[in-house]
Amino acid sequence: MQRFAFKMKLKPGFVAEYQRRHQVIWPELVQLLKAAGVSDYSIFLDEETLTLFAVQKQAGQSSQDLGTNLIVQKWWAYMADIMDTNPDNSPVSVPLREVFWLE
Repeated sequence: MQRFAFKMKLKPGFVAEYQRRHQVIWPELVQLLKAAGVSDYSIFLDEETLTLFAVQKQAGQSSQDLGTNLIVQKWWAYMADIMDTNPDNSPVSVPLREVFWLE
């Protein structure tokens, strides 16, 4: 099991909408993530900078490989109006290097 962390950026004025959309995350997306080995997935918000910090555990294929899946692409399109995105609607995501872990 590997742990991955990354950051994304939320557009101003969309904190409540981001939370609302994740409270009703699509069951087929959850199923896809779990089938790909993603677990213990959390997203935190730095309200001062609107930076989203995500951390997840992965077993099996990398979640980056999921970008070709139609469900993931639909989710990206659904979220594109409230986040910084790349031309393909994927969120601008910056991997973070682990510098400390207390197990």
